[in-house]
Amino acid sequence: MDVDDAQELLGGLSPARFMRLHWQRQPLWVRQAWPGVRPPVSRADLIALAARDDVESRLVVRSPDGWQLRHGPLARRAIPAFRRPDWTLLVQGLDLHAVEAHRMLQRFRFVPDARLDDLMVSYASDGGGVGPHVDSYDVFLLQVHGRRRWRIAPPGDAALQEGLPLKILRRFEPIEERVLEPGDMLYLPPGWGHDGVAEGECMTCSIGFRAPTLAELGADLLSRLADDAQADSHRGAAVRYQDRRQAATAEPGRIPQGLQAFAVRAVQAMCTRPADITEALGRALTEPKPRVWFEPGRALGPMDGVCLDEGTRMMYDDRCVYLNGESFRASGTDATLMRQLATDRRLDGTSASRLSRPARRLLADWVDHGWMRPDTAQR
Repeated sequence: MDVDDAQELLGGLSPARFMRLHWQRQPLWVRQAWPGVRPPVSRADLIALAARDDVESRLVVRSPDGWQLRHGPLARRAIPAFRRPDWTLLVQGLDLHAVEAHRMLQRFRFVPDARLDDLMVSYASDGGGVGPHVDSYDVFLLQVHGRRRWRIAPPGDAALQEGLPLKILRRFEPIEERVLEPGDMLYLPPGWGHDGVAEGECMTCSIGFRAPTLAELGADLLSRLADDAQADSHRGAAVRYQDRRQAATAEPGRIPQGLQAFAVRAVQAMCTRPADITEALGRALTEPKPRVWFEPGRALGPMDGVCLDEGTRMMYDDRCVYLNGESFRASGTDATLMRQLATDRRLDGTSASRLSRPARRLLADWVDHGWMRPDTAQR
């Protein structure tokens, strides 16, 4: 993708200009961002997915008695009649279960994969919605079937109504309102209030990009670094606290200063090498999402190309290649080709044949794990 080329998807903006002007700054309404777009799954297939244990789904119903929320799996009999108004079915991670949804995401890869969360589909009957709310992530709302009326409000009072099963804003004062039809799209930065209500039967795809908080990322990385330190005797993991000079105390409830200093040393020991932290980050970012399972396929042939499984997450930095929570050092031609695989999510047979023998064995192992598939069409 040339990030300087104007794109219909972004209303004539190039990805580079969109990121400068709108990303995490201000909304963007785009009429006919995707002309002729079709739902990535049918209504029947969406309902079938919602009934599965390995798919995250929710059913939201608004009635005179208030809001109701039910989490999946949802049996077909739990889904209201299609003619009944005011209900919404939400299915997360559709890109992991529907090839067309996965392909749809590729249009948004001008944003780093490290930020991508998933593609969610919202199917709604007339009047259906989830109430005015805010998201803590960037989102593209692409209308793929029917019409939905959106109202948006700038960041402000995020207080929620009490006693509801949904996170609905207590105060919502919209400044803009538009109806999106198939092919139209709305981009919203984090914190913008929004309320979408179906006008007749409709389906909307939400492409979400999450960002971790300091606490979330710090806790994850420290946990990984601690595991690494336990396995690495050269980093002093086996050093045990000693207090042979501890005197008898009349204050047994006081924490010894020596133990406090040892605790500081323990945490610092895990964070002394920046390369260890960035490697832990790469593993964290490529960890497969929950409920993702891989099915091993046929063996990799000598001239086969490869393509990544839809559930596989692959990234890289200057030192390593990361795949599904694991890290691999790569340099030279191997690094160039592995980075190409991460970018294109496929590698043709000619390119794959240029990999070193160890790297080629890695590909075979990844195919055996089901993380990627042989692609004879890419020979």
